[in-house]
Amino acid sequence: MDYRPRYAQPFTLREAVRLDVSVITEEMARLQNSLQHLRRTQTELRNAADAAPDPEFTKAIEENDIVIGSQEERISILTMALTEKGVAMSSHYGMAQPTSLGDNDTEYSTSQPAGTSPTSTQSPVANTEPIENADDGIFL
Repeated sequence: MDYRPRYAQPFTLREAVRLDVSVITEEMARLQNSLQHLRRTQTELRNAADAAPDPEFTKAIEENDIVIGSQEERISILTMALTEKGVAMSSHYGMAQPTSLGDNDTEYSTSQPAGTSPTSTQSPVANTEPIENADDGIFL
């Protein structure tokens, strides 16, 4: 599969396919977190620019739009890499999938049911043994 990105990217689709699945999904999660913060910042910048027009706000908004487009494209490349590796995007990876809201707004939703996490179980097991030294880390 050959893909020509619209934005400059740090890797190609062929390079992404050679990465481990865990590396791909971790990078996708990192990018989605970054996009969430960028979108929040964009909203704040637009509100500030509407209240008091400033060329610096306008420039920052334009630059962020480019970064957002690039990161969304990178997620698409990584998704294509997973598909090419035979990995179907599912709730197993807990990855957010874009859902269009119109007007170029995109919301990310996960396949996980509300109130659950990828590691949660339906019937938790209580550990009845006392914890003698909580400073030793996490006990499973």
